[in-house]
Amino acid sequence: MSAKILMRWDVRPETESEYFEFLVHEFIPGLNKLGIEDIQVWYTQYGDCEQKLASGIANSAEKMQSALADPNWDQLSEKLQGFVENFSQKVIPATGGFQV
Repeated sequence: MSAKILMRWDVRPETESEYFEFLVHEFIPGLNKLGIEDIQVWYTQYGDCEQKLASGIANSAEKMQSALADPNWDQLSEKLQGFVENFSQKVIPATGGFQV
């Protein structure tokens, strides 16, 4: 069964421009290289929750575990956390559609 990673965060206002460049040019392509595909990022317009919700899918739970154990994931995650706060992540079975 496919696995989905769900990530949530708030962008630090002072890093907005650098964050966007990193997201588009490094983070998303980096996830793809790790075997995490169908990357989606949503912006929270209204409500009391994190500003961003992102997800990606791997072909299997084993592939997701392997991707998250890869040193390249550590580098991507650490760099992302330089631009954001309140970061959290979880891995769930991918059932299709919107999941939280």
